[in-house]
Amino acid sequence: MRHGPTDPAWRHTADGAFWRTCATPDGPGTLRVAAPAGGTAGCVVGAAWGPGAGWLLETLPALLGEDDDASGLTPEHEVVRRAAKRHEGLRIGRTFRVFESLVPAVLEQKVVSEEGWRAWRWLLDRYGEPAPGPAPEGMRVFPGPEVWRSIPSWDWHRAGAEAVRARTIVNAARHAAKLEAAGDSAATDLLLRVLPGVGVWTSAEVRQRSHGDADALSVGDYHLSSLVGWALTGQRTDDAGMLRLLAPYRGHRHRVSRLLRLAGERPPARGPRARVRDYRSF
Repeated sequence: MRHGPTDPAWRHTADGAFWRTCATPDGPGTLRVAAPAGGTAGCVVGAAWGPGAGWLLETLPALLGEDDDASGLTPEHEVVRRAAKRHEGLRIGRTFRVFESLVPAVLEQKVVSEEGWRAWRWLLDRYGEPAPGPAPEGMRVFPGPEVWRSIPSWDWHRAGAEAVRARTIVNAARHAAKLEAAGDSAATDLLLRVLPGVGVWTSAEVRQRSHGDADALSVGDYHLSSLVGWALTGQRTDDAGMLRLLAPYRGHRHRVSRLLRLAGERPPARGPRARVRDYRSF
């Protein structure tokens, strides 16, 4: 759920607690989740503040992956079997918030991750509400669709988001209510991909979070196909090759890609890293 190490909507504090803000259907809220001192292994305690506190606590089990079902995953490769055993506690949670997942996904389109994270941080710092309750300093709540529609062009520029990504977010904000009411992951995928500027990768990144979709594979990701190919065959591959390799895992393709990332089997670096651009200087 975190978008970069300085995400204003997410924090991991020194006492081991995880904090998250959310624009819930009932209003802004802050959630704190932590393991109780001396508690039973696997147990957590949630506390919440703000108008959205009740909603956050009601949906906390789903956020932590209570609805996730990995029982249909049958490893076809040794590396997947090992990773699934080592990370058997992996759960894919869901936030139930589509537009809140869409904005950072659009900001991270076709750029180095740090560019998208920087824009997300700048826009939430500028337009988000202060987090309710005793949240860590600097935490902000995702602003409503009407705020995203009103952001002037010069502030998109200051955030480092060029006009294409800005237009995609502004247009999506006009349809935010429809997105939230779309229904299951498949219906949401169809609606998302009708929006200009939203493709397969963006839709998958959204539904992984909003719906906890274990099959929403990030096709088009800059690194993922090479990682999957290397982990499963020892050779790099492209998106088409990745889809062939993961075909036996249909229903769990995103889960398997997460497990392969956790397994750490990455291809060797080849060439210099992509440069972080700064549209604010253009």
